This record gives sequence, structure tokens and C-alpha cells, in this order.
Amino acid sequence: MALSREDFPAPDAVTADVSRRRFLQSAAGTALVASSLPRAVLAEPAARKNRFAPSSAESAVGRLYQSLNDQQKKTVCFDWDYQDPKRGLLRTFIANNWNITPAEIQSDFYTPEQQALIREIFEGIIQPDWHARIDKQLQDDAGGFGRRQSLAIFGDPNSDQFEFVMTGRHMTLRCDGNSVPQMAFGGPIFYGHAAAGFHEASDHPGNVFWPQAVAANKVFAMLDGGQRKQALVRPSPPEQAVGFGDPGASRPGISVRDLSQDQRAEMQKVLAKLIEPYRQADQNKVQACLEAQGGLDQCNLTFYSDQDIGEDGIWDNWRLEGPAFVWYFRGSPHVHVWVHIADNPDVPLNA
Repeated sequence: MALSREDFPAPDAVTADVSRRRFLQSAAGTALVASSLPRAVLAEPAARKNRFAPSSAESAVGRLYQSLNDQQKKTVCFDWDYQDPKRGLLRTFIANNWNITPAEIQSDFYTPEQQALIREIFEGIIQPDWHARIDKQLQDDAGGFGRRQSLAIFGDPNSDQFEFVMTGRHMTLRCDGNSVPQMAFGGPIFYGHAAAGFHEASDHPGNVFWPQAVAANKVFAMLDGGQRKQALVRPSPPEQAVGFGDPGASRPGISVRDLSQDQRAEMQKVLAKLIEPYRQADQNKVQACLEAQGGLDQCNLTFYSDQDIGEDGIWDNWRLEGPAFVWYFRGSPHVHVWVHIADNPDVPLNA
């Protein structure tokens, strides 16, 4: 199956505006977020070759890379800083529905052994108790794991700088062995789910990610009248607006540090729910990046009232944002979630 980079489909979906300083909201305030998390620093072993256990996702990326023939590498392997004519720095691009390369995982482009390695990488990135839930999302949205999904490898997994990226409908997933130490997940990620059609009901039946919004709305329910007025904003910003704002610029919403002790404790649970699907190393990296910018005390939580499905006061769209932290949950008409996290707002996307 001969494929080349010229076979890339044009982006057919909303793509992220992750350039710095592009997102300055003009809405009124919002309600917010939790106290800082305990220190958790991602280990940084000295030698790359001994950096990961044999069963780690990074190890599987290395074995996949070694198994690729020349034609496969021509299609899915790129230099670290490869610039795509349409998408710019391809390694950091995200969209809600796209393919980074034209080769579908479940196709004869890959051997059965390579497909098994790709599955091993996926299972290494995602927590075991989330495998079935992500599989449900992939079944609902794309017909199953490997269907309508593709991958790319940037750099050489045997070097100090590489990244594996898996994409598809409602997925941009990364694995980089901490090659980009300033950023969580190795760059911006995306996840989503349309469990029961494009326009979901207000309770989002069967949506594997909706419990994250339920957790955030529990915090809203704990707010008093003045806090709710500060927390609730309209309109929702563009979903792809995940760039970091100017340092020191005001953000809509209520600051974590302005919440009561019990509200702050509940916000810690929200953050734990957000990072729960990912392996412990990625959870630790999110926490370390957040702590480097002052913790959740420096974040705001915003609920958006303009796209309330069913007009039930359970807010489908909400956003947790700090100086270099954006977790934007857009639940209307179905779930799209955009994530962009670094250890400081000056980290360039091409780091």
C-alpha cells in the first residue's frame, strides 16, 4: 500500500488556535477551582536508553519504529520540526477530527504485529480501567480502535527527542518520553465523544467523559449567589481557543484562592477526574506543570450559560484556566475537550 505525505486529507474540522496571546476573553467572571496539588515531579533518568521499562509505551514506540520498512517510514515518520504546508508544525497540531497521516491503523498498511504494538502504545498511555471506556468512545465515534485513526512518529525513538502522535475523530493523543519537558502530554491534546448522536440530550447518556462535567457542576452547586454570578459567563469562547493569555491579564471566573476550603477540596476532585484517564507519568506531569505556575490557586473556573442543553442549569460548557493551563470542556452539542498545559506561559509550542 503505497502512500505519501501528499495523500494527506485537508483538515475537515475545528483546529486549535494554540498560538500564544491569541485568547483574551471579554466576558464577565466565572466560578472556580481548587487548591494546589501535592508536589509530584516526573522522574528524569539520566540515560534515554534506560529511561523506560520494557513494557512502557515509549518502549513500544521504539519497537514499532524499528519494525517499519522504508515505505512505511516515508509515510508516517518525520523530522522533529517537520513543517506541514497546511498545518504548520505538524507535531503540535490538533483538531477535533483529523488524520495526521493517511494510513489507517486497521489496514493492510500495517502488519498484524505492528497493529498489536500500536495497541500496546495506546494501552500504555491510558490507565487500564479506562481502556474499555475509550474503546466505547472509539466504537461510537469511529467504528472501533484503529478505524479512521492514524499515527505519526517525529524524531527517532532511540534518541533524546521523539514523539508519537495518534489522531482520529475525537482524538489527539501523544507519547513523548518527556522529550518536551516544559509541556504536559508533550503538547496539546484533544478528546471527545458523541455517544448518542451529534446532538446529545442534557444528561449525555452513555458519554464516557460527561462525569467530568458532573464533577465541575457539583462545585457550581456549592457556590453561593455572589460566587455564581461571578462564575457564570456568556458567550462561550471558540472551542479551539486554547492559547495562553498574557501574563498578568485578568481571566473570567472565580479564582481558586477565593473559594472556601470545602469548595477548594471539591475542585481538587475535579482536577483528579480530568487527569484520571491518563497514565501516572502524565498525571504527575500535569501536576508538576500546574505547581510551577502557582497551583490551582492561580486558576479560574468558568461556566458558560449560552449553550445549556435542556436549559436545566447543568452547564455543558466550562473551562479551567491558569497562566499556562487550559482545560476547556465543551459539552454542547456533544463533548469536545481541548487541553493545553505547560510549566510557564512563555513556553513556545515548537519547544
